[in-house]
Amino acid sequence: MRTTKFGAVALMLVCATPAFAEAPAKEKEVWVSIGTDALETARSSFKTQGQELGTVAREKDGVAVLRVRESQLEKLSKVMHDKLNRCAGFITHDTEEQALAAVESSVAAQPVASLISYTIDNATATNSLMSAVTESNIRSTITTLSTSWTSRRYNLQSGIDAATWLKNRWTTLASGRSDISVANFTHPTTTSPQPSVILTIQGTSLPNEVVVLGAHLDSINGSGSSSSAPGADDDASGVAALTEVIRVAVAKGYKPARTVKFMAYAAEEIGLRGSGAIAANYKSTGVNVVGVLQLDMINYRGSSYDIVLVTDYTNAAQNTFLRNLITRYLPGVTTTNTTCGYGCSDHASWHNRGYAASIPFEALLGQDNPYIHTANDTLTQTAGSAQNSVKFVKLAAAYVAELAKGTTSVALQAEDAESSR
Repeated sequence: MRTTKFGAVALMLVCATPAFAEAPAKEKEVWVSIGTDALETARSSFKTQGQELGTVAREKDGVAVLRVRESQLEKLSKVMHDKLNRCAGFITHDTEEQALAAVESSVAAQPVASLISYTIDNATATNSLMSAVTESNIRSTITTLSTSWTSRRYNLQSGIDAATWLKNRWTTLASGRSDISVANFTHPTTTSPQPSVILTIQGTSLPNEVVVLGAHLDSINGSGSSSSAPGADDDASGVAALTEVIRVAVAKGYKPARTVKFMAYAAEEIGLRGSGAIAANYKSTGVNVVGVLQLDMINYRGSSYDIVLVTDYTNAAQNTFLRNLITRYLPGVTTTNTTCGYGCSDHASWHNRGYAASIPFEALLGQDNPYIHTANDTLTQTAGSAQNSVKFVKLAAAYVAELAKGTTSVALQAEDAESSR
């Protein structure tokens, strides 16, 4: 090959460049805790893709800890979904210390449960909230979240924008109520650029006792970060449920005795990062959370049962309370149980820190929405309807009214009428 003078100089510069270039930055590594029942499946799937998972650093009571590259979290999430029908299915930790602590407390004690008496005696307020729930409002929120952005992925601008929209939406709903506040829970950008969003209704007589209702804001497509992830069922449906309970609470003038917090978590899909950070913060600062309800996938009816309660990594006493609420306020709604495995959804973040948590789910595990984590997780899969979500939203409203107690304007009017007789 003939080379000109300038070509030779250019060639010399090209060849010399690597000697002066910086070494590529080492990819960030994180620690994950994962159920040992899922570990072999995950290893086998990674091996077929020419990758290896790290060695186990600690194992106890069916939970293992290992270090992985951050880029492997998405692959791990896909394996857990495709092979084991689990959403998440592992918990991500920034340090080895945090991961090892999670193993030690993987089957947490339930000290909070003994402080709560699960009574069902607030029917006026409960029925007032439940009666105002509408399918159209739930559907509207699902539609906005699943169509306004290609993805709500935790580390994309669209995921951040979705969080901004939700904070503004909740702020608008709460306007005029000085006892309601809305704020972002900001995570380190290395953990999740997307913030979690929290709306708080201050309790009137027991403000230091806190009831939490949660759902996750982020979405994911197992094919990659550039693929569409509408996440209509997983988990726009859960966020829409929270939004509807907030709407009816404001519309009915509901004032809880206990403080109620509605949380839209960031970064659930890559290891419960948002809820994990919040639960850890509340634990370390001594926030007295007396109950947690998680709503993750509620709009697809894959089983003959209406509501399926997850029994592992949840609180048995609170699960019984939910069943009693269904019997009392949702007659004809059928229920059964299922198990979901370690780190199945954000309830695990609370459970592993000793809080009483429950998750009513749309179907038996393995019969749930097969389109999640794909571009096809849209309202089309439920014929454009949010009707299946309605019973879950009503259950969530009953949970709030009967656990946080308190009154609605309707309840106060009824009491005034009774006392004037």
